Amino acid sequence: MSTEVERGRGLDAEGIRTDRVRWNLATAALYEEAIRRQEGVIAATGPLVCRTGLHTGRSPNDKFVVREPSSEANVAWGTVNRPMDTSRFDALHRDLLSSLEGREVFVQDVFAGADPKYRLAVRVITELAWHSLFVRNLFIGDPQASHVPQFTVIDSPSFKADPKRHGTNSDVVVAIHFDRKLVLIGGTSYAGEMKKSIFSVLNYMLPLRNVLSMHCSANTGHDGDVALFFGLSGTGKTTLSSDPDRMLIGDDEHGWSDRGVFNFEGGCYAKTIRLSAEAEPQIFETTRRFGTVLENVVVDPESRLLDLDDDRLTENTRAAYPIAFIDNAVRSGLGAHPANIVMLTADAFGVMPPMSRLSPEGAMYHFLSGYTAKVAGTEKGVTEPKATFSTCFGAPFLPLAPSRYATMLGERIAQHHSRVWLVNTGWTGGPYGTGKRMQIAYTRAMIRAALSGALDDVRYERDSVFNVDIPTSCPDVPAGVLRPRDTWTDGAAYDAQAAKLARMFADNFKAFEGGVSAEVIAAGPRA
Repeated sequence: MSTEVERGRGLDAEGIRTDRVRWNLATAALYEEAIRRQEGVIAATGPLVCRTGLHTGRSPNDKFVVREPSSEANVAWGTVNRPMDTSRFDALHRDLLSSLEGREVFVQDVFAGADPKYRLAVRVITELAWHSLFVRNLFIGDPQASHVPQFTVIDSPSFKADPKRHGTNSDVVVAIHFDRKLVLIGGTSYAGEMKKSIFSVLNYMLPLRNVLSMHCSANTGHDGDVALFFGLSGTGKTTLSSDPDRMLIGDDEHGWSDRGVFNFEGGCYAKTIRLSAEAEPQIFETTRRFGTVLENVVVDPESRLLDLDDDRLTENTRAAYPIAFIDNAVRSGLGAHPANIVMLTADAFGVMPPMSRLSPEGAMYHFLSGYTAKVAGTEKGVTEPKATFSTCFGAPFLPLAPSRYATMLGERIAQHHSRVWLVNTGWTGGPYGTGKRMQIAYTRAMIRAALSGALDDVRYERDSVFNVDIPTSCPDVPAGVLRPRDTWTDGAAYDAQAAKLARMFADNFKAFEGGVSAEVIAAGPRA
């Protein structure tokens, strides 16, 4: 769309009455606008540094799906997909639009989905200039393509929802209306809400077209072999897929169609707390580039130097940058059917094997379980490791029943003979506070061996508690690291802790037992 045409257009189609619309501004212009509006500062090495205020992460309890006839039968209603009445949504929509009347807003017309057959044209209208830059970085731009919005996001951090009037839990709201193709976000400056709301939309739309939507990163080898990396926040999904020896397809959201794998996004959204040039050189370099948006990273007010180790604002510091900032990224965002699938967990109990091979039934079990663990100090009241189970490694973003995604994954694993691995990037030698975090060099070596086929012909042992196959040897990894019980000084303490976690798995999986085969249930840990 030409700039001249844009200048003559308003947002009448979206119901916003204002002639102060900034259409599809480029990166440099958005920098200028953000600085003019005092939304952030420019760090010494070039990134734009902004703060999100009170909300430094998603607000899952404030997300709603409108209950309406076109989608009502498909949505899995509950604590993840909280229903909102259409009348409440209509009031929310009117009030939010009224709050933007006459105000300056920023628009980005972008796409979600690298495969042209399945991509979604999205219009994102933001109150903040830096949010518009975030959108420009994270979604896919294609100035040559005709853009007719199929979904619209209206993002207004200054708007406060009214629980009595709008039926919300607080003054924060993320409301998705599938029939009207509209997302409303208010009361939070955390930019990730825009990204994840469209991910939720794709998680609804694509499975209905027989495309598996996945919360995973993906990369490919020089021979075209694709690997997927599933994992919750903090398990290493972004870090481990950003491998200098492989090409990055994407770091967070993908679809798996009959044509192969495709990235949903045009950028990456990486955690930066305690990021180091040695352990994560590719991601580290993006924090030193013009065009990157840094969220809640501490910057010296005079020197403008960054302190990536400072967590005074939040542990959830983030960098949002175009995937082109990664030198070995796959520009098309497309890949073949995956030869390997890696499921990542950060086990703070220190008992799960660092690398194990899963059967197809075991893959279904662990995909539905979506296990990781929080450590003491990350949340108020958490004084010991706390098990966290997030179905399909992305429960907050799944509008449909989890079994639907799991069944689709199982079918694709069988059809394409994908190998599946369970990798523990968490603790070894004891639980958090006693043991130590698995060395990233060992984890990289194990994944490298799995993807290369080096683990295909080694001997495996069955773990008697977690019911998985552990390789007895792996190139560049000491044999003593591979069997978790051997890393503990007290074997009895290990046995007790392992049994405790196995029971947690079993208790969590009871919710799925009615919808899966006996073979899948039997593939889980032995409580």
